[in-house]
Amino acid sequence: MVPENSNKSITIKKVIKYLFLLSIAGILLYFSFREVKWQDFINGLKSCNFYWIGVSMAIGVAGFIVRALRWQLLLQPLNSSITFREAYDGVAIAYLTNFAVPRAGEFARCGVVARNKKVTFEGALGTVVVERALDMVCLLLWIVVLLLFKWNEFGGFLSDELYMPLKEKFSVKLVWIFAAFAIAALLAVAAGWIYREKLLKIKIVAKVADIFRGLMQGLISLFKMKHKWLFIFYTLMIWLTYWLTSYTTIMAFPTVGHLNGADALFLMIVGGLGWAVPVQGGLGAYHFIVSLALASVYGIAQTTGVVFATISHEAQALAMIVCGVASLVSISLSSKKN
Repeated sequence: MVPENSNKSITIKKVIKYLFLLSIAGILLYFSFREVKWQDFINGLKSCNFYWIGVSMAIGVAGFIVRALRWQLLLQPLNSSITFREAYDGVAIAYLTNFAVPRAGEFARCGVVARNKKVTFEGALGTVVVERALDMVCLLLWIVVLLLFKWNEFGGFLSDELYMPLKEKFSVKLVWIFAAFAIAALLAVAAGWIYREKLLKIKIVAKVADIFRGLMQGLISLFKMKHKWLFIFYTLMIWLTYWLTSYTTIMAFPTVGHLNGADALFLMIVGGLGWAVPVQGGLGAYHFIVSLALASVYGIAQTTGVVFATISHEAQALAMIVCGVASLVSISLSSKKN
């Protein structure tokens, strides 16, 4: 039985963490909107062609479906009876959960597919690790492609606004500290392997070992997967939906309508970095980095950039929330029937 004080302590920590992340989002929103002329902002909203915003939302939902199909392929080596509906509900609820607690969505979707005992939570988490690692590799590849062909246009922004600030913060001393931690971790793993028989007799160590085995099982599912080419196709389709979402949003605004497909790719990458910041649903971070990119690279006024970023973000956020709530209702109703 868990002590009541312990539960209260955990709850307080969660609330503090939530408020801290929310405050970061608020700060980023402040910096995004601080020089915005509100009459221009309203005029920008009025000039938006919401037909294209609707198209971008539909494409975003199509992306959720393709992501669910890809995840289902990864889950099937663990249990071939995993259905598309279970995978889709997991993906949709993950997006919804990230608006409440950043990065908790990945755990939530593992819980969705593990609730019927078809796979273990740890095994599902292993497949999510595979997905996220692959997505990161793909994002880096798109950045390389963009810089190879469009360095003169976009290289300065990525170097001056993203790379240099990170380089200044991560000093040589900090690198050595990370290296020391890495070496210590490797030594700990080596010692754990040598004395594994004795350590596994300790309950908490045995539990951690079970979690690690489950994660490895999920990771290995990538190699056991039957339809590897279909998996690659789904991956390409996911990124195509991201690019189309970016491009159709551009088409919705006359003030940025002159931008082309390469510009849409650039904004997709920049926006993806904004979504990746661990705040609620990329709130604030997306607005800040996209409006900064539009101003730095294209000389587009901040108000115009903020309008574009706001509509782009909120349209996709609305699609995520609606799909997530629908999946929650669906799961709730099916649970009652069973």
